[in-house]
Amino acid sequence: MLDLEVVPERSLGNEQWEFALGMPLAQAISILQKHCRIIKNVQVLYSEQTPLSHDLILNLTQDGIKLLFDATNQRLKVIEVYDLSKVKLKYCGVHFNSQAIAPTIEQIDQSFGATHPGVYNAAEQLFHLNFRGLSFSFQLDSWNEAPKYEIPHGAMVKRMHIYTGNNLQETRAPAMPLACFLGNIYAECVDVLRDRAGPLGLKLRLLTAGCGPGVMADAKVRSLERSIYFGDSCQDVLGALGSPHKVFYKSEDKDILFDSTTHLVKKFVLHTNYPGHYNFNIYHRCDFKIPLVIKKEGTDSQTEDCILTTYSKVSYG
Repeated sequence: MLDLEVVPERSLGNEQWEFALGMPLAQAISILQKHCRIIKNVQVLYSEQTPLSHDLILNLTQDGIKLLFDATNQRLKVIEVYDLSKVKLKYCGVHFNSQAIAPTIEQIDQSFGATHPGVYNAAEQLFHLNFRGLSFSFQLDSWNEAPKYEIPHGAMVKRMHIYTGNNLQETRAPAMPLACFLGNIYAECVDVLRDRAGPLGLKLRLLTAGCGPGVMADAKVRSLERSIYFGDSCQDVLGALGSPHKVFYKSEDKDILFDSTTHLVKKFVLHTNYPGHYNFNIYHRCDFKIPLVIKKEGTDSQTEDCILTTYSKVSYG
């Protein structure tokens, strides 16, 4: 049974790992793969018909935990513990849920301190006790006799949610936290540079929080802009982006393609991290923009931005 620390509006984890709000999907999956002997039976849930309209979910069925990722940016938005009998939970180092401690309303008040009464939801037949970045849902044995203005004594927690802000329904995935950078550089967005004749290259907005795992606790995220163009040499690309994160050996040409004779850039390939695709989760997700020139009959040409998505790590073909 997992023994995890709850940090409202931030994370759920232990000394070895943590699921942090704002964490990229690929990083969460990497944690699950690394600890597969302890965390088993993980389901990946998404809508096959409209995958960008519904949250992408990692369901830890053995541990009663769901990780809900925003469908568009694929960063962790909500952590839900839906079965508290399968996991031990503590706050500030003190357990409020374990095999020996039942998560009653009295225990939650003692551990977190209730500053306002719970809210009764008649449709769900649940009481909700909300804190900033944390909420508990309570269910009773008899709802006909339950008062509608306060959580009765002995009520047990049915679900717990960790999120950012004051409202679970309106919460959004936050920016990637410092703890998730781990010395890597990520692309926040990529703009396709072009003129009337056609595309010229790429402008990348890069984010970094340091140069290694030993980053100081007060480090801040820094933003950099780099541009690479058709006709750039390998040295030009390395100078702009740094050394590749990883070397890939592939059967087909992908990413930044260099001409075998001139050794100059001749192609950029941008991918979409689409759920269900065979390349899904190889890279992290990132927005890219491609300006399109749209000619309308009887009017001047108009330029519009078409916002698409691509991976945030670039490898060299």
